[in-house]
Amino acid sequence: MSRFIKAVFLLLCASVRVQSGKMKHSLRRTSGQQHKHGTPLFKKMLDETKTHQVRSDHLLRVDDHDFTMRPAFAGPAVPVGVDVQVESLDSISEVDMDFTMTLYLRHYWKDDRLSFPSKTNKSMTFDGRLVKKIWVPDVFFVHSKRSFIHDTTTENIMIRVYPDGHVLYSLRVTVTSACNMDFSRFPLDTQTCTLELESCWYNRLYINFTLRRHIFFFLLQTYFPATLMVMLSWVSFWIDRRAVPARVSLGITTVLTMSTIITGVNASMPRVSYIKAVDIYLWVSFVFVFLSVLEYAAVNYLTTVHDGTDRKSKEKPLPCTCDISHARTVILDEAYSKPDTNGLAGYTQEPVSSEEPADKQDHMVVCLSLANQATGAKKKTLRGFRIIQNTHVIDAYSRMIFPGAFIFFNLIYWSVYC
Repeated sequence: MSRFIKAVFLLLCASVRVQSGKMKHSLRRTSGQQHKHGTPLFKKMLDETKTHQVRSDHLLRVDDHDFTMRPAFAGPAVPVGVDVQVESLDSISEVDMDFTMTLYLRHYWKDDRLSFPSKTNKSMTFDGRLVKKIWVPDVFFVHSKRSFIHDTTTENIMIRVYPDGHVLYSLRVTVTSACNMDFSRFPLDTQTCTLELESCWYNRLYINFTLRRHIFFFLLQTYFPATLMVMLSWVSFWIDRRAVPARVSLGITTVLTMSTIITGVNASMPRVSYIKAVDIYLWVSFVFVFLSVLEYAAVNYLTTVHDGTDRKSKEKPLPCTCDISHARTVILDEAYSKPDTNGLAGYTQEPVSSEEPADKQDHMVVCLSLANQATGAKKKTLRGFRIIQNTHVIDAYSRMIFPGAFIFFNLIYWSVYC
């Protein structure tokens, strides 16, 4: 009995060993198959990655062609379309005669070497690294002073390739180009600046920009201050001509201020060989201010001369007694310049006393006639210089002439240049 039990126990242990060995063998076979083929998800992702790498390198065939030459070399010219989209007009410099702008420059052309088969007819987009491997048009900016391609955070370049070989090449550029400006009507001018693109195929593309200047800034900075200085110079016409310090200081101040305005405007402008519109206005304003100073110089000089003449005439009287009594002594002074006072005329009309001797009467008549001749000559001279002697009349006329002439000049100036 014990032997039988031992035999059964040994059979059971042998069967367990066989089953465990079969399980281990099946586990090894399953793990080997999984390691060889992988899971379905992992297999799909790995295949797509490999397919994408092969598609980008194989379809463009960059290494199979010589892209140092243009498409269809030795054949007809390659049509290249150019599209310019202006992002911003950064600055316009009158001194340097140039303008700076940021723009998107796009090129369109067809290169059969880059064509690839596609069932969906979708394009492929690449960054600037592909530009160094393929052919791109040799377009450049004519009359360009400075230009650069933006490279923050990477180079702002994009290339899009279509299945039929059409290529879109776009880049973001800032260019500073020369602009030949005409300042004969500055600041009431309109400038036309041209951006020119050319290729070694000798074709040139012109892009014209019409720039019109806003006048309000120059009205506040140039025209309005110059007009105020001219009007300030007229204040001296209402100041007494004997107030020399007041009128002289006012005239000098306005002249120096106008000189400063002219210097400041010319410092911000290029040195051109012709006269600008703003130069005409400023220099005419300067002439008006300078003439107001000369007007007071003339008034002061004539006032001094007139006062000196009056003093001399009072200090040196011209007697003509001719044996006449002291009561009938005639003195030629400034009273004869007044029409309502004529002492000599009274003497000629007054009857001569019969008591006096005849020879004295004859001498008196001759003396009075000589006095009348001298008085008449003096009256003619004083009438001719009456306005000059009355210096306040010059200021009165200047109060009307100067503003009227300046208003007339402004009417002509703005009607011509506006």
